[in-house]
Amino acid sequence: MKLLHIDSSALGTHSATRHLTARLAERLTQGRADVEVVHRDLDAAPLPHLDGRALAGDADAAALSAAVLDEFLAADTILIGAPMYNFGIPSTLKAWIDRVAVAGKTFRYTAAGPEGLVRGKTVIVAIAAGGVHAGQPTDFVEPYLRQVFGFIGVTDLRVVRADGLALSADHRREAIDRALDGSRDRALAA
Repeated sequence: MKLLHIDSSALGTHSATRHLTARLAERLTQGRADVEVVHRDLDAAPLPHLDGRALAGDADAAALSAAVLDEFLAADTILIGAPMYNFGIPSTLKAWIDRVAVAGKTFRYTAAGPEGLVRGKTVIVAIAAGGVHAGQPTDFVEPYLRQVFGFIGVTDLRVVRADGLALSADHRREAIDRALDGSRDRALAA
């Protein structure tokens, strides 16, 4: 199995999503010698945002985009840390998504409408937010990620969520613990 582990938080060791993805990656690889893990840290090594140069086919930009897409396509499971920044995902994660949502590669348009071309992958998203946003109109993280990955054909998207982290230190610990406890059943179930 190939596991692509994506972190996007800018908070380093203070990041709840980095803590969640690290623990989830441990669980996914525990006792399995057949797991190859590729870790991409979008804060330490951010991808440039799409610009005219990249869209015009600049050779360096095209090579980087192709490498990111190949990394995604080679993975069986993609584990993504997606903190909520100003109600949405970090721009670094959006830059990565722009490299994997590619017409003709991961989706195509047909006379019957768009068709996702990605099959057989599991995407696990660890979401963390300072406030309580799950299921609220203020949550643009989970619905956006469900839309994007669904659009490209991913039918197995699982969410591990810790909300209300800024309410208190106790609430932060409890929310992270609840997210990890719940992930045993939901996110990591085969």
